[in-house]
Amino acid sequence: MKKFFTAIVAMMLAVPSFAQFASGGFELDKNNLYYGARMGLNLARMSGDIDHNSMKAGLNLGGVVGLRVSHSSPVFLESGFYYTQRGGKDDDVKMNIKYLEIPIVIKYGIKATDDIALLPFAGPYFSYGIGGRVKGDFEGGKLDFSSFDLVNHGDMGLKVGCGAEYDMLYLEAGYQFGIANIADDDIDGTVHGNALFINFGVNF
Repeated sequence: MKKFFTAIVAMMLAVPSFAQFASGGFELDKNNLYYGARMGLNLARMSGDIDHNSMKAGLNLGGVVGLRVSHSSPVFLESGFYYTQRGGKDDDVKMNIKYLEIPIVIKYGIKATDDIALLPFAGPYFSYGIGGRVKGDFEGGKLDFSSFDLVNHGDMGLKVGCGAEYDMLYLEAGYQFGIANIADDDIDGTVHGNALFINFGVNF
């Protein structure tokens, strides 16, 4: 896993010099298709009837592809595939959930300077849990069991935020609002997963 993350970072720092980014800066009105790599931080929490309201840090890693969908305006449709770590914690118990995620967002390019573009975005995301544990201390005992004893594998919600692009470099921040009730069918209540995210990457 460590070698994999190292390889992703190396790729992000060694993008071929002839590659052109498509969604930012002075290229807003020229290119129709772009690809990108993303790596960053999630600060996740659970809301609802499971008390894990404190934020838990996790990894966000993925790739994206975007397409300009308007000839007259810098409007882009972007999707991708992410590995992301979410969940939540309280004082004594931490819930980790590992997801595979597909977002589908609309971006609008705003030329801030000759070299910098701002790209506000919004759209749904769809996630599937592939692993996770609940660990901690509870009433004098140790907890260690699957997160999916409490929540379902599937999740979906709304992703909103804003990106900024300079040359091929890209930085974004935003928030994911969990819409689906992910509480296990045996639990009487509602649970939603939410996360603040900050990603760095490249577009080429």
